[in-house]
Amino acid sequence: MKENLLAITLCLASATAFGQGQALNGQVLDAAGRPVIGATVVEKGTNNGTATGGDGRFTLRARTASPRLVISSIGYSAQEVEGGGEQISVRLAEATTSLGAVQVVGSRSQNRSVTDSPSPVDIIDLREVTTKTGQLDVNQLLQFVAPSFNSNRQTGSDGADHVDPATLRGLGPDQTLVLVNGKRQHQSALVNLFGTRGRGNTGTDLNVIPAASIERIEILRDGAAAQYGSDAIAGVINIVLKSSVKELTANVNYGAYDAKYRRDDKKFDGGNFNANVNYGVGIGDKGGFINATLDYNQREHTQRANVPAPDGLARREYGDPQISNASAYINSKFALSDKAHIYVFGGGNKRKGDAYAWTRFAGDDRNVPAIYPNGFDPIITSDIVDASGVVGVHTALGSWELDLSNNFGSNRFHYGVKNTLNASLGASSPTSFDAGGFQLQQDVVSLGLTRNYKTVLQGLNVAAGAEWRREWYSLFAGEEASYRNYDPTVTGGSQGFPGFQPSDVIKADRDNFGAYVDAELSVTQRWLLAAALRYEHYSDFGSTLNYKASTRFNLTEFLTLRGTYSTGFRAPSLAQINFNSTFTNFINGTPVEVLLARNNSAVTQKLGIPSLKQETSNSANIGLTSRIGSSLSLTLDGYYIKVKDRVVLTTQFSADDPVIGPDLQALNVDQAQFFANAADTRSLGLDVVLNHTATLGEGRLNSTLAANFNHLRIDRVRTSGRLAGREDDFFGPREQAFVKASAPPSKINLTFDYQVGRFGTLVRFVRFDKLTLIDWNGDPMKYDSRITTDLTVNYALTNHLQLIVGSSNLFNRYPTLFDPQLTETGGAWDPVQMGSNGRFYFAKLQARF
Repeated sequence: MKENLLAITLCLASATAFGQGQALNGQVLDAAGRPVIGATVVEKGTNNGTATGGDGRFTLRARTASPRLVISSIGYSAQEVEGGGEQISVRLAEATTSLGAVQVVGSRSQNRSVTDSPSPVDIIDLREVTTKTGQLDVNQLLQFVAPSFNSNRQTGSDGADHVDPATLRGLGPDQTLVLVNGKRQHQSALVNLFGTRGRGNTGTDLNVIPAASIERIEILRDGAAAQYGSDAIAGVINIVLKSSVKELTANVNYGAYDAKYRRDDKKFDGGNFNANVNYGVGIGDKGGFINATLDYNQREHTQRANVPAPDGLARREYGDPQISNASAYINSKFALSDKAHIYVFGGGNKRKGDAYAWTRFAGDDRNVPAIYPNGFDPIITSDIVDASGVVGVHTALGSWELDLSNNFGSNRFHYGVKNTLNASLGASSPTSFDAGGFQLQQDVVSLGLTRNYKTVLQGLNVAAGAEWRREWYSLFAGEEASYRNYDPTVTGGSQGFPGFQPSDVIKADRDNFGAYVDAELSVTQRWLLAAALRYEHYSDFGSTLNYKASTRFNLTEFLTLRGTYSTGFRAPSLAQINFNSTFTNFINGTPVEVLLARNNSAVTQKLGIPSLKQETSNSANIGLTSRIGSSLSLTLDGYYIKVKDRVVLTTQFSADDPVIGPDLQALNVDQAQFFANAADTRSLGLDVVLNHTATLGEGRLNSTLAANFNHLRIDRVRTSGRLAGREDDFFGPREQAFVKASAPPSKINLTFDYQVGRFGTLVRFVRFDKLTLIDWNGDPMKYDSRITTDLTVNYALTNHLQLIVGSSNLFNRYPTLFDPQLTETGGAWDPVQMGSNGRFYFAKLQARF
């Protein structure tokens, strides 16, 4: 408690310094004269800005002699006004024209703002977040500002070390759909095999999109498969790219961890350097633009192996991977007329990773002492190339708005292994290998039509459309020495990560066709009804029909009730259907060869593992939004999500299993596991967001309490074939614990953000709830709850230059320690929400012209 009080004191101490210049006061209202809460007010050409309070009012101290203010809010057209005068009054019009339309995920109505959506939507302003937090990539930014979002960094997890899995409301990474500017983003080619998060799932790699290119992120916390198609069981994340013009922003960031568990004497590790630049130019006089971003990020290893270990260290190298990430993104519109434009957006990302694998100690029979007298620590490398591009046209056809687009995306993941060997080659073994990899590609053609009937009751919006999608998945082999055994008396293949074999190689594709219709009817000024219906047909597993119904009712001017009910589905990914590999796992520190056999292979058919089918869901959301007084707002949303036939990784069956053991022995593998529709789950939860704005001295204090409470239960385990009736063997307690760990009981964020003149401070407390996993002995590992504290101080050096310094996890909190011999990853912790790197110090220099 004393530590937390100290942090608050540091935060508020900056209130003693006041900026120079004219004090600007005003109020922002909508067309009906109601206050617009949370509107962004920025002094043009500077990094000086604020937000409106619960009564729509704002106070801002100008930094220029003749200030001009740019005022904007989600769902409204931005306005630019003179900053002079005693009181500034602004009325924002709703964005209703095609060139001024604002995408608010969850609705296809261009007359709908986020404040009157029937579904809960979070709007995260990336300009604000990146100014006031130490995190640099999108996953970690969201992890600490959106309670229903969870993302872990993993170690010793093969590909998942290089691609962070992320979830909404405790479901799988592949049960959240990601859009960019409202268009479906392709998934990663990676299947997560180890760790606590995303086990057996594919997902979308959010970190390929640089935060510097993003204007805002919209998170729809509601089932939306009927609106957007497969993967939207948990919700939708829509990333809206920047469209600003005549504004140059550049950032240089550096931070490092205050290491606690290193073997050497270094004080800091995990250095993280980022530099980016963003600039937009206007084209013509009809709103056209090109906005471009370049971004580079270099993250060094962390080392957390030096922990109390009763049975000795399982690994000498344990910590975050080294990652270099280079990205280039554009967003553009080219006006053809007042009612038509062409849009083009997308970009490329190249990532190179360097991750620790498990140690081979000197006496290990997989070591060759002539090469490594003291044993060795293999390193798994990655070469990931991700690219996407969207081109489309938006135009008016009479009273209808038409949108036609084509969207192509590709993710290629290529493994390497270094500081290793193939023991079956003896002293002549090379020490680095090409281990092969996989690629996923997607092409989407979509057509959408919308129309607003203003004379039907209080307004009717109708939308309809169709989408054709083609996907390709390929798995390619590594070099021969990465997988071949040249001496049957020892284990062959590259240690740390055996290469993919020719028998693993596959090329697969499928087609999908979808058609949808949805409508939103304002029955009265206070009552909204909405419904959506979607049909999908996949060439590899058939058809599905899903629906959604929503309503929103304004009880009073300050209290609104909303609710939804929907059905949903998720098609198993091509990677889940076609992935095949033989890899090395460590159980109690002992290496075993594990076969992960692809679905529909001769092996799975012989064992009676059925073909994968779609996951289905039923979900409901009921909530309220309220403005309590002039400066306090509250949203409460309770949800229920039932998922049937979840695709998971089964328990690993051993070669001495009485039923399938002989078949595994014939394949010369110690253990085997499979993808199967093995679990039915049920989630109950509550999202709470409470915002308060107050004037404190000459500054403004924004306080936010945001929380997610979640309970996931596994209702049923489904077995089949020769393994029927063996639920605890098929998907046992250990694997069930991994699924439940993706749905922590709660995450609570409490944030105080104070700005006065050129100074600003932010203090954030995040409470990560307890988790229970199961170790290799079958005993529970109970991770206690933890509270981390973040502190940031920012100061405007000039009108265009700002310095930000701070610390994440200020008081150096770590998860509960366990025996490294018994965890999944071989370290003192399995990956849990709060991370295991400790205190992080950072500094940022931001320029805006």
